[in-house]
Amino acid sequence: MRSIAACLISVALSSSLVAQSNQLPADDKTLAHDIFQQLIETNTTDSVGSTTVAADAMRKRLIDAGFAESEVVVLGPNDRKGNMVARYRGRPGSTLKPVLIIGHIDVVEAKRSDWTTDPFQFVEKDGYFYGRGTQDMKDSDASVVESFIRMHREGFVPNRDIILALTADEEGGKSNGVDWLLKNHRDLIDGAFALNLDAGGPELEKGKAIMMGVEATEKLYADFRVTATNPGGHSSLPRPDNAIYHVADALGRLEKTPFPLETNEVTRVYFASVAKTEKGQLAEDLKAVSGPVPDAAAAQRLSKDMIYNSLLHTTCVATMMSAGHAPNALPGSAVANVNCRIFPGHSQEEIRLELVKIFADSTLTVQYVTDAGEVFEKGSDRKSMAPPPLDRVVFKPLEATVQRMWPGIPVIAEMETGASDSIYTMNAGIPSYGFSGMGVDRDDDRAHGRDERIRVVDFYNGVQFEYLYLKALTSQ
Repeated sequence: MRSIAACLISVALSSSLVAQSNQLPADDKTLAHDIFQQLIETNTTDSVGSTTVAADAMRKRLIDAGFAESEVVVLGPNDRKGNMVARYRGRPGSTLKPVLIIGHIDVVEAKRSDWTTDPFQFVEKDGYFYGRGTQDMKDSDASVVESFIRMHREGFVPNRDIILALTADEEGGKSNGVDWLLKNHRDLIDGAFALNLDAGGPELEKGKAIMMGVEATEKLYADFRVTATNPGGHSSLPRPDNAIYHVADALGRLEKTPFPLETNEVTRVYFASVAKTEKGQLAEDLKAVSGPVPDAAAAQRLSKDMIYNSLLHTTCVATMMSAGHAPNALPGSAVANVNCRIFPGHSQEEIRLELVKIFADSTLTVQYVTDAGEVFEKGSDRKSMAPPPLDRVVFKPLEATVQRMWPGIPVIAEMETGASDSIYTMNAGIPSYGFSGMGVDRDDDRAHGRDERIRVVDFYNGVQFEYLYLKALTSQ
């Protein structure tokens, strides 16, 4: 296994390669737009949506483009949680294992009242596409479907099969598609390695790409339920142990108690690499946390930035709260959800116990909540995945395509601060690498938030990147 430090890559390509056109042809731009719009306007939330509708729509597009019906299937555990698996056949007789591409088509909930546009209407304004999933991650889903159709139309024959799995319930729910497919139809999605479109990608500053991030490891996701109970009663006779106050006080302590400073091999390489692209105090601080013993003062300054803070600590934040049954009655209970993104090396149960210490209130219960909503007294002892080995089959064409699209920017390994379906493919023994071509300004990350959007030009650049990369990857 090569060191993850080797993931910092700078490549000089011939001027003839860089000079080749990177513009998405007009017909393919229209096709990509229409696929993107169709996905955005298909509600795939866990509450009322259906990934099956979106999966069926993408299947129809591929079959209409000439793919055999037997090579594009939709299957899942129930009518609402369908997953589409498409196989682009490679060269006859090839002994190379397939490339697996995974991307979820479900999205998080979105309230119309929170948005300035309808989250399930595809809106173009002021140079952006708006809608739930424009960043996370129907933009990337659309790019691969369009690339499959484009390559097939051109008669391109890859050196191995390419498998695309568009899946359910990455954002939550009881039917995670990657997990379900691996357990029930491993043969359909077994690959030499997996490319996860739900991580990494070009990092932009004011629309200019400064680096290409590749997920090498990721934090561990966990939700915890914090509950206070008491007998309640009439609001004219306030009790000193009001359940709302107990939970609120605990959350206040959490807000003021950051988790310990940590780095690992991946984040240290990341900080050292990004330092070379910055200037002044920021560059010095990034260097100062890139060594084996990170400088605490530098880390404190960096932690004022939400992205750097998440790369230096486990983070836990209150995301939901409910209490009471009437405006004139004391609450019999108060419940809050605390969402944690856990630094590699720590388990869900370890962090649950740490929350108990931070809350310092024996009247509270702190329970672990699964993605399916099941509640347990303890969390799992499982920890985050170890970084996969650097595979030159993956990275050599990546370097070339990045330099063709965005000459001069480095390819840098990074730790995903969220969580992704790579945890399932990695645990199944399939090395997994997270990146796409969809660039987002580092100060405009709206995934899971209101008015989610992507710049129009960045979407089309991402579509072209996917097409160029898949051809480069499977032409070796």
